[in-house]
Amino acid sequence: MEKSFINVLQGYQQFRRKYALGDKSVMQYLSHYGQQPQIMVVACCDSRVDPALILQCDPGDLFVVRNVANIIPPYEKDEAHHGTSAALEFGIRSLNVEHLILLGHSQCGGIQALLNSNESNKNDFINNWVALIKTDHCGVHDSDDYAKLALHQSYQHCLTFPWINEKIMQKKLTIHLWFFDIKMGQIFTYSDAQGEYKPLDSDEWSRS
Repeated sequence: MEKSFINVLQGYQQFRRKYALGDKSVMQYLSHYGQQPQIMVVACCDSRVDPALILQCDPGDLFVVRNVANIIPPYEKDEAHHGTSAALEFGIRSLNVEHLILLGHSQCGGIQALLNSNESNKNDFINNWVALIKTDHCGVHDSDDYAKLALHQSYQHCLTFPWINEKIMQKKLTIHLWFFDIKMGQIFTYSDAQGEYKPLDSDEWSRS
């Protein structure tokens, strides 16, 4: 058996000891009272970008949906299958999360697929999915810069959902644009006031 799979099994046992065993276990509490996360994260499938690990959260802290390139599609109420939109609806309308974090990252394979898509690079689903992000930004060639632009396009798509717009207008929901630099292991957050991404300052948030 491969070492990586053995590590997974050992990790499962550690999880059981930490969260599931004992009369006052976290999992028993969550089973009894249900989930009540205040934060939803839309993250990429990339194996290097696990929101719960990066943010050191326990079970029940985050409501997470992951897809290729952490894209929010526009609101489309039709008979097609909309997995990300369904997760948004559940998190925002049923769980009433107060914060929605759009978590992009460096070296994103989905964004690179978008920039390298052509007739000779065909696949079943990826190219069509990432084509939700428009690439008509003159002078931008770096994939990390495009990943940040994609966050802003996803934010604009968020505003096409009537119940997201309503929550924002009622000040019951705040949307955050975060960019995770894999090499540095650091999160940068978009500042509306400064119009750029700045290092996430946890001390500043704790004081506010």
